[in-house]
Amino acid sequence: MDKERSFYERLKEKGVSRRDFMKYCTALTATMGLSAAYVPKVAEVFAAPAQRPPVIWLHFGECTGCSEALLRTQYPYIDELVLEVLSVEYHETIMAAAGHQAEEQLQHAVEKYNGKFICVVEGSVATKYNGGYGKVAGRSFLEIAKDVCPKAAAVIAIGTCASYGGIPAAAPNPGGYKGVGDAIGIKTLNIPGCPPNPINLVGTVVNYLLLGKLPDLDESGRPLFAYGKTIHDQCPRRAHFENEEFVEEFGSEEAAMGYCLYKVGCRGPETYNNCPIAKFNDGTSWPVEAGHPCIGCSEPNFWDTMTPFYEEM
Repeated sequence: MDKERSFYERLKEKGVSRRDFMKYCTALTATMGLSAAYVPKVAEVFAAPAQRPPVIWLHFGECTGCSEALLRTQYPYIDELVLEVLSVEYHETIMAAAGHQAEEQLQHAVEKYNGKFICVVEGSVATKYNGGYGKVAGRSFLEIAKDVCPKAAAVIAIGTCASYGGIPAAAPNPGGYKGVGDAIGIKTLNIPGCPPNPINLVGTVVNYLLLGKLPDLDESGRPLFAYGKTIHDQCPRRAHFENEEFVEEFGSEEAAMGYCLYKVGCRGPETYNNCPIAKFNDGTSWPVEAGHPCIGCSEPNFWDTMTPFYEEM
C-alpha cells in the first residue's frame, strides 16, 4: 500500500489526478480488449507492480521516432514506466552511460538476465555484406541481433522498420535491410507503425505483467487487440464512404466538411491499426482526423506497396 500511495502522490505532484489516471487505465483496458472488471487490476500494474521485468532496448536502422513516441506516453509517464514498471537495462537514447561503458552494460545485462529479459528492437537489420551497412561499437546490427535476441524471453519489434524492414528496406534496398525476425530467423511480436502508438507497447507490457503472457497475435505477428481491425472499419468518416461523399482535392469544401479521403489516397481499407480509437498525443487526434489520408504505415512493405500515397488505389 505504501508503494501504491507514493505512486499516486507522484502523479499528483505532476498535476495528474487519480481520476485522470483511472480514465487512462479504462481506455488502456478497452484498447487491450479486456472487460471493465480488469480496470483496477490494470491500475495496480502501474501503482504496485509485482515484478519489474528487465528490458534491453536495441537500436538498429531507424530514426529514433519510436523511442520519441514512447517518451510521450502519459499515465504512465516515461519515468514511471522506466523506473517503476520496467527495469530498462540498456537503451542508447535515454541511458546515462556512453561509449565503452554503455557496451559493457549491454553485455552485463545479457549475461545477468539470460533467458529472462524482454528484448525490444527498434529499427531494421542490414543483412548484405555481412551486415556492413549498419554498426554499433564496431559490431554490425546483424551480429548484435544474433547475439542478443535469441537469449531473450521474448523479442518485441517496435515500429515498422523492426517489424518488417520499413523505409530502410524500400526498393532498391542496397543494404539488404529486413525486420529483425526475418533477418535472424526468429519469431517476434510486432508493433508496427511509423511511429507506432505508444499505448500499443504499454498494452503489450501490461498484458504480460497482468496475465503472465504476451497477447494473441495476427498472421503478421501483431497484437490482435491493436491490429485486429482495419482503419476503414473504425474510421469516423466511414459513413461518408458509404454515401460516396469523397474529398477529391485538398483544401476543397468537401475536405472542410470532413468527407472520406479515399480518392486522395487513403489506405485505411488495407491497413490494420487502432489509430481511430487510440489516437496520438494523449488521444488528441490522428492523421485522418487532421485531414490527411492514412498511408498504411503499419503494413509490411508499405513504402513499396502503398505508394504513390496521394493516388486512389
